Amino acid sequence: MKIFKIAALSAVFAAQFAFAQFKQTPLPYAYNALEGNIDAQTMEIHYSKHAAAYVANLNKAIAGTPQEKQTLFEILSKAGTLPMAVRNNAGGHYNHELFWTVLTPQKSTQPSAKLTKAITDAFGSMDAFKEKMSKAGADRFGSGWAWLSVDKSGKLFVSSTPNQDNPLMDVVEEKGTPIFGIDVWEHAYYLKYQNKRADYLTAIWNVTNWKEISRRYEEALSKK
Repeated sequence: MKIFKIAALSAVFAAQFAFAQFKQTPLPYAYNALEGNIDAQTMEIHYSKHAAAYVANLNKAIAGTPQEKQTLFEILSKAGTLPMAVRNNAGGHYNHELFWTVLTPQKSTQPSAKLTKAITDAFGSMDAFKEKMSKAGADRFGSGWAWLSVDKSGKLFVSSTPNQDNPLMDVVEEKGTPIFGIDVWEHAYYLKYQNKRADYLTAIWNVTNWKEISRRYEEALSKK
């Protein structure tokens, strides 16, 4: 049943990027499922208020424009040529749809052997990767994201983007396909951690969905 549910949610997620108007994918766990690391109130506000607003504002911004008939990937690939309302809300929608899936209440998930090797090859070790990823989030001034992505040659890299930008956009220096993202906007952690972003970045590893990240890694490689 769990496998079927995940497959169904993945199909819904994929459909988001094939057709506008855009909609939120249902959250794949309860608001309180990540308690101890991410509190229920934060999850509820984050999903039902912040992320929902990005979807509504994106649909409003593209109404009556050519982007109304484009996929989300097409919109993101030309974000630098589009109004800021489209860029920000398209990014916000994509980023959050990814974010929900790379978190899980399931304990101690592990990356696939293939992804583990790729991480070791790229960063030296899993611990070194986590340190680099956390640093990317901690060093992001103001609001933004830390990313693990696959570049055009199939190699992994860590980067950080401001606001709701992401590595799929034409405006970023380091382009690639994101397979893991950490939201470091204050609304993602402030109710529980206040100004202690580093504590949030430590806790996120307790709820990281390595099964989904591994799946996304394989998918990204298949498109190279």
